[in-house]
Amino acid sequence: MAGFRALAAQVRDPARAPSQRRRALRKCLERFAPYGHRATWQHLCTRAGIRPDDRAPEPWRLVAALEELEEARAVWLAHEEEFARRRREQKYLGIRQPTALDDWHRNTWGGRALLPFDDPAAPPRAPLAVVLRGLIAAMEASVDAEPRAPALAGR
Repeated sequence: MAGFRALAAQVRDPARAPSQRRRALRKCLERFAPYGHRATWQHLCTRAGIRPDDRAPEPWRLVAALEELEEARAVWLAHEEEFARRRREQKYLGIRQPTALDDWHRNTWGGRALLPFDDPAAPPRAPLAVVLRGLIAAMEASVDAEPRAPALAGR
């Protein structure tokens, strides 16, 4: 089973057929899909100008969608790194009881379904990275905030 970076390399590989590159992009969503698989796919297709059912889209459109996904993933990985650093520091200080923010992070581990949508065809129009930054900022500002609130502002 390939990881995200290996699948991203397959999306960029010009020797592969467009259908294989599309499949690799879809598999990237098994590793990181902030809105859930279907809604994230719909979002990427809309932003890159790909018809969701197109089996052989133009390769440059697939790469554009991948770049947006990678940028969002970098935001999420930075957040996870900061989370791990903060928890190590807290444990060193003897703070063993997780906070509400820790519960939110535990429930969204891996970056899948951070902002689930009832209608996968209607995710926010803003880039994924912008929505994730807003979500993380809102959660850090108020651990009682509803996770969907920042996404609705980006529509």
